[in-house]
Amino acid sequence: MDTWQIIGISFVIIILIILASCIKIVPQAQAYVLERLGGYQGTWNVGVHVKVPFIDRVAKRVVLKEQVVDFAPQPVITKDNVTMRIDTVVFFQITDPKLFAYGVENPIMAIENLTATTLRNIIGDLELDQTLTSREIINTKMRVSLDTATDPWGIKVNRVELKNIIPPAAIQDAMEKQMKAERERREAILRAEGEKKSTVLVAEGKKESAILEAEAEKEAAILRAEAKKEATIREAEGQAQAILAVQQANADGIRFLNEAQPGNAVLQLKSLEAFAKAADGKATKIIIPSEIQGIAGLVKSITEVSKENV
Repeated sequence: MDTWQIIGISFVIIILIILASCIKIVPQAQAYVLERLGGYQGTWNVGVHVKVPFIDRVAKRVVLKEQVVDFAPQPVITKDNVTMRIDTVVFFQITDPKLFAYGVENPIMAIENLTATTLRNIIGDLELDQTLTSREIINTKMRVSLDTATDPWGIKVNRVELKNIIPPAAIQDAMEKQMKAERERREAILRAEGEKKSTVLVAEGKKESAILEAEAEKEAAILRAEAKKEATIREAEGQAQAILAVQQANADGIRFLNEAQPGNAVLQLKSLEAFAKAADGKATKIIIPSEIQGIAGLVKSITEVSKENV
């Protein structure tokens, strides 16, 4: 192999290397900014692209995915002159590779400085307590402000979060004492409420017990009254039945006498027995009708004769 053949082979190899370097493959979620002779030529998106050797060049490779930047804590002063340190986290995404490549020299540093100045402006209008309790408001204001400022740079700010708010040590001690006092106050309130509820429950229990006892006594009195009433009714029924039995017996006796058709002597004797029962040994004077005096004398005579015979 002579010298000319070696030169030819080398030339072909160089040509192949140059052609290979002119073929570019843009991966997913990226974009290439192409320049021709130092001026912007175009933006390459995902796919295979070919550039002109020695004339075109890839000026910048841009990542289109959402990116996160955690900035160092920045000193800020509140409206009530309290100095604290706040670090922020910014979530942004590149929407225009051309503006991102030519809009600002160092986009990340520009976003960091813009975040610091915006944070100082917002915190300067708030007091310490508002700063500690208004994270969402601060995040929203910063996102709107940064998104507006970075739009000419081809950057979209999606979210801004306050990662840490670090007040001075003296303020932290005061806040801890305040929180301790607040917890003790809440504990005292809860204990007082518990004792109050316990007292109310005890009183309600006594009240319900008294009500139940009164209802029980009332029911017992009602039952006693009903029992007494029922006994009285039964006693009255018994007396009525006794009277009815006596009357029935008298009626039966009268009916029996009527059926037996007794003589005058028997009737006069029955009348005498009735007077004897009426006297019952307690009357001092008895007036005997004339019609039964004769039968009374007869009875006396019979009694005396019986005694003599004895």
